[in-house]
Amino acid sequence: MEFDFIIVGAGSAGCVLANRLSADPKVSVALVEAGGRDLSPWIHIPVGYFRTIKNPALNWMYRTEPDPGLNGRSINWPRGKTLGGSSSINGLLYVRGQRQDYDGWRDLGNAGWGWDEVLPFFRRSETWEGGADAFRGGEGPLSVTRSRQTWRIVDAWLDAAVAAGHHTNPDYNGAEQEGVGHFQLTARHGLRCSAARAYLAPVRGRKNLRIFTHATTEKLLFSGRRAVGIAATRQGESFELKARGEVILSAGAIGSPQLLMLSGIGDPAELGRHGIEVLQASPGVGRNLQDHLQARPVYRCSLPTINTRARGLVNQMRIGLEYLLRQSGPLTMAASLGTAFLKTRPDLDRPDIQFHIQPFSADNPTRGTHEFDAFTASVLQLRPESCGHLALRSASIHDHPAIHPNYLATELDRRTLVDGIRIARRICRQDPVQGLITGEHAPGADIADGDDAALIDWARNTATTIYHPTGTCRMGSDPLAVVDARLRVHSIEGLRVVDASIMPRIVSGNTNAPAIMIGEKAADMIRGDAR
Repeated sequence: MEFDFIIVGAGSAGCVLANRLSADPKVSVALVEAGGRDLSPWIHIPVGYFRTIKNPALNWMYRTEPDPGLNGRSINWPRGKTLGGSSSINGLLYVRGQRQDYDGWRDLGNAGWGWDEVLPFFRRSETWEGGADAFRGGEGPLSVTRSRQTWRIVDAWLDAAVAAGHHTNPDYNGAEQEGVGHFQLTARHGLRCSAARAYLAPVRGRKNLRIFTHATTEKLLFSGRRAVGIAATRQGESFELKARGEVILSAGAIGSPQLLMLSGIGDPAELGRHGIEVLQASPGVGRNLQDHLQARPVYRCSLPTINTRARGLVNQMRIGLEYLLRQSGPLTMAASLGTAFLKTRPDLDRPDIQFHIQPFSADNPTRGTHEFDAFTASVLQLRPESCGHLALRSASIHDHPAIHPNYLATELDRRTLVDGIRIARRICRQDPVQGLITGEHAPGADIADGDDAALIDWARNTATTIYHPTGTCRMGSDPLAVVDARLRVHSIEGLRVVDASIMPRIVSGNTNAPAIMIGEKAADMIRGDAR
């Protein structure tokens, strides 16, 4: 029960680390995951996220505290609890973000994290079906493909966006992000390509890699100021794993800071409230919480959408048969099909909003779609200023931390989201989509374009997360930074954090691709430091 490296969390970054570190047969690696194996067929069928996102066996089922920015609402915050982590229950969307995101990390004092330094790791991680070039990879474990699904209403919206003055971009992960196009997916042959499928499945037979599932890490073990292992429970039994080299936290933006705090690394006042002895005062642990908040304008339309096409036993049998015979059809659909990265103001140097265009609509997708045909033009602010925080409820890992997102806390955030809603409406007044729309279901015609107060109030009452929590173990060198530029926890030896929690600022887009990149880059750092 002693290993060179112990990785806590088999999510996107953790699976990458397990693969890359165990590639050296002289190194032993333990991968510890609180969830089970990724055996559910709904994990691997792309559209299965409608089911997995509400399954407590596969999802931590986090829920936020009542948030003032959402008019006091609490909302669900799904995070994956299985091999592959959130990459096994997400919407399959592959977005890297913008060059300026990573140059911004570097300019904050994090050497080695600029765009030119991280691009090779994005390329190394993927096989892009469009072929390798200066921006895209062709030999990586992660399969990235174009969407195999097209819906006329989505294509009509994209054409309307071009008619509104925006340009088409065939590859938003290429030279520039701005523009209109179809989403790219982490999929292969009609199946989800999670981090577990891409990185873990091919190497499960390695003798120097041991994977512990259904094993909940309760705290970290230390000798002085050096991390030497973990204490965990499995099927009601406690056990310890010892690390000769390093303990690596890859438990995500909620799990990693919670484990640090429970192990004595955090704000002394916060730890003291729960009787936790302070090992290292680190007031930034659990702070700098950032997420993307989506407003969801919905339009009734005259074309068929998922709302009616997937309703009834006959339709569902037809869809299932198409998938079984050809690995095509609605079951291969990602969470969104169309996207657009746009500017709310012409003076901006880069896009500040992103659209997710979906050929379905719902008040809550986990409870079923609307009974009428409609599509959703979801819009989010790419770089929110608002930051929230996590707080412990107790000294037990089994009590979820209190999540305070602090959405829409700044004027810029509120203005950007309102402007994004207006742009959604402006596009929907353009042909060809205008001729297919029979009415605006939400926000609704009773809310005027110029009524900022009513638009932001509608957003506060209806907007929800798009599942991108980041930043709670921020990388940097200032007093509130948790890890340094090599992802080592400040003032502690033998301990790193490798997941989306290390982001100093949230990236401009979906966060799965960056989390995988972080795992790739960290693996090189860890191997280099070990040498």
